Amino acid sequence: MVAQEVFWRSKTLEQMTPMEWESLCDGCALCCLHKIEDEDTDEVFYTTVVCHLMDDNCRCTQYEKRTELVPSCVKLRPEDVSEFHWLPPTCAYRLVYEGKDLPEWHPLLSGRDDSVIKANASVLSIYEVKDNEINEDQLIDYVLAD
Repeated sequence: MVAQEVFWRSKTLEQMTPMEWESLCDGCALCCLHKIEDEDTDEVFYTTVVCHLMDDNCRCTQYEKRTELVPSCVKLRPEDVSEFHWLPPTCAYRLVYEGKDLPEWHPLLSGRDDSVIKANASVLSIYEVKDNEINEDQLIDYVLAD
């Protein structure tokens, strides 16, 4: 019997079906952290402030309407991934784009939706407050320390 290669190794991001694309997301919700970009250097700093739409399982409570409800929410698309230098280094979209392997805790490898949380690789181990609990001018006070 010949083993079939998994889709994320045999296809580019642009070649993936919408279902494959969505399944690539590990559910970490790190992209839901607010970020501050230095306009002079384009350096991106993550904060410990997360979107108010995130629930206790790192899922968006309004996923289908998220970009309407939160205009600054970025909808990742295969053709745009090269521009998302701010994606965390563990993000499956970034890893596949860079030709790297998925981490062992990724749900496509573990077979479990909660493996990213159990591995402490999700936003739940980082965030302090939701964005509706602070003023936007306070974001600088929540920059994530290296």
